[in-house]
Amino acid sequence: MRKNSFTILLGGHLTATDRLKAAIAGSRVIAADGGMRHAAALGLTPELWVGDFDSSPEDLSRDFPDVPKMPYPAQKAETDGAIAIGEALSRGAESLILAGALGGERSDHALMHMLQAMSLAKEGHDILLTSGEEEVYPLLPGERVIDLPKGSLFSILGFSPLTGLSIRNARYPLDDFQLPFGSSRTVSNVAEGPIALSLKSGDAILLARPYDMTGA
Repeated sequence: MRKNSFTILLGGHLTATDRLKAAIAGSRVIAADGGMRHAAALGLTPELWVGDFDSSPEDLSRDFPDVPKMPYPAQKAETDGAIAIGEALSRGAESLILAGALGGERSDHALMHMLQAMSLAKEGHDILLTSGEEEVYPLLPGERVIDLPKGSLFSILGFSPLTGLSIRNARYPLDDFQLPFGSSRTVSNVAEGPIALSLKSGDAILLARPYDMTGA
């Protein structure tokens, strides 16, 4: 992650793992509505709390009385998470960690967070979506290395046809592969340590389970 990193606390499932704590260390924090419930477990005090507060119990306000609130009506045109991301960008965010972006009761929100992450990555921002136990990284044309523990599971999910996909340092490597849209070929791979990826064209995400060694 680059400098000027923001963590956005969202309402999905979150486990305070060591990887999550390391990722958010030193970042600025904005909470989106019920995502504030994760702040205490992570030892964070957000600089701003946004939302319609329909999923925020009253005791959270008592626990964080000094955090400024930015209320929005329930009938708004954006999700609380999108508003929080917008506030981070207005404060100069270059890197965004969307904590609590995966899992939970709302699959529509989790999918929307992945689509938002792809859009933000195309605008040049570094993006990580995390539940602590799962991590999502947008993959765009180019090369990158993702640091995963040896033996951990990961999948690459194409949001379009992919061309020139290469995966190295994995149990099932690929070289200059063409992945049709909707193919399951790149689901459930196993990292041999940090994995190197390259892509010529297309949009995809890498979904990693860094604590899941069931494929080892």
